[in-house]
Amino acid sequence: MKRAPAAGLAELEAARSQYGPGSAAHVERALASLRGQTFADAESLAAFHDALLFLRAFPQSRKVVTLTEGLLSSIGQQVKALRNSDADLDLFESEEFSGIAGTAIRDTFTYEVARWLAQRFPRELRVNWDLDAQSRQMSSSLPQQLPLLADDCLVEADTPYLDWLGSAAGGADRILSWLMQRLESSPRTILEKTAWYDALKIEIEWELGESAASRTHARRNPPDPYCHIGPLIRRNQVSLEEELASPPLPVRKLSRRQGEQVMDFVRTAITVRYRELYGTTRGDAEHVVEADVGRGVHIFLWGLPPERRLPLRGYYAGLTVKNGVPINYIEGIGLFEWMEVGFNTFYAFRDGETAWVYSKVLHLMHQLANVTCFSVYPYQIGEGNEEAIKSGAFWFYRKLGFRPGKPELLALTETEEARISKTPGYRTPARTLRKLAAEHVFYEFGDGPRGLWDSFSIRNIGFAVERRMAEKFKGGPGKMREAAVASLARELGTDLRKWTPLEQSAFSDFALVLALAPEVKGWSSREKESLAEIIRAKAGATEAEYLRLTQGHEKLKQVMWRLGSGLQQ
Repeated sequence: MKRAPAAGLAELEAARSQYGPGSAAHVERALASLRGQTFADAESLAAFHDALLFLRAFPQSRKVVTLTEGLLSSIGQQVKALRNSDADLDLFESEEFSGIAGTAIRDTFTYEVARWLAQRFPRELRVNWDLDAQSRQMSSSLPQQLPLLADDCLVEADTPYLDWLGSAAGGADRILSWLMQRLESSPRTILEKTAWYDALKIEIEWELGESAASRTHARRNPPDPYCHIGPLIRRNQVSLEEELASPPLPVRKLSRRQGEQVMDFVRTAITVRYRELYGTTRGDAEHVVEADVGRGVHIFLWGLPPERRLPLRGYYAGLTVKNGVPINYIEGIGLFEWMEVGFNTFYAFRDGETAWVYSKVLHLMHQLANVTCFSVYPYQIGEGNEEAIKSGAFWFYRKLGFRPGKPELLALTETEEARISKTPGYRTPARTLRKLAAEHVFYEFGDGPRGLWDSFSIRNIGFAVERRMAEKFKGGPGKMREAAVASLARELGTDLRKWTPLEQSAFSDFALVLALAPEVKGWSSREKESLAEIIRAKAGATEAEYLRLTQGHEKLKQVMWRLGSGLQQ
């Protein structure tokens, strides 16, 4: 007798925690019993889908891999059946369950994401126009691209913009590709193109169908999947101290072609989940590295091309795959030995060795950039993020050894820890978690001083530069840059005509900051030479050398720390 769908689903979801002797056979039977099973609502199908994905990433046996693949292949048809039955599919629009085969993604993507989608998936895209909301912006933007449109849109109230666009593009279905082509061929900078396109707020609908871009089918398919014959690694079994002191992880640099494949893979993984990172959209495919950290986990990490880098901080982005399945994304932004790390595990995989994977990510960041102080920004632990409050994200980091940067929050943490130890079943109230999430938390190791970066913020440096611009240059950035560059070039004895345009741009950014540091005049010749090397390294092939060079310039660090901490000289 065939079991009811609810019973089979409950058993499958329980399989997420079944690892160890006898578990493989039990999970295999549970999966086999679900062949041909259908679900009558989106909630059940979504839960079924994500349980399968979890077991595909964390299988107990090779047979589990095969069975999950077979069951996942039916998901698109089940979505279609639900749609035909007029079932409510709104759940698939949510960030938690988006990206499933057979569904669609609808969003006003940024210009560079929209351009990439139009290049990679042109036949799967269509535009949902909202002329009531878009017409005003169209009247100011489109006359640049459509000859004589101004004679209509500037004086008429009912301008048929889609007719104009369709006439120029050669058909209504070609409007998006035509707009992209016009922008690509224009002499505008990338920022100008982005501003022009984003202002139009064009909603694109991406039909995923059975595409490999969907969460259901996204894989890198390793030849030898890792199967868990024992329990998964728990958080209390992870020691950051031991991990960061362990031997280097095996790392290999990918070819340009392989790097581009990784970039496409991560962009699909992020986009179908309604996410976008600066470093996934603009990543440098030329310098992607891969670390095989064991247990079927591979971490891909890359930086930004020189022309897209941040003015002061170094930047890394990354993706983690488990048995070929993308399970989380990474962002690391650093200066000197400090790095702020963002780590977001996708919903379906949050029960799967998250702390162990996180320890490997920090190890790799330390290995590549030599950073020894990691911080987590408040949103990650709950500031304006109710999901993190509900999950108790603060305690995830605290139990790994992170500490709040504010003394009063450290005291509150220790009070809560005492309550937890004394009162079985006690849970920190949400209001307390919100207080604890108000500031960064830090993990430091090595021989350096503790607490140096607790009050540092890159914004403080920016605010100081803006105040100087207002006070001394009447709010004019051009005159301020010109004066700062000339002053620093004289101080360093630098002939910028011998520098590349990207090196000159980096020099200009540093000059704005160092104009606030009169102590530079007292630096030794070698310290000034080292500063010039650091600035040029900002425009180098990667930013790893830049970060390492900054770590050797103590006086530059003192300047940046003072300004970033909001202190006067």
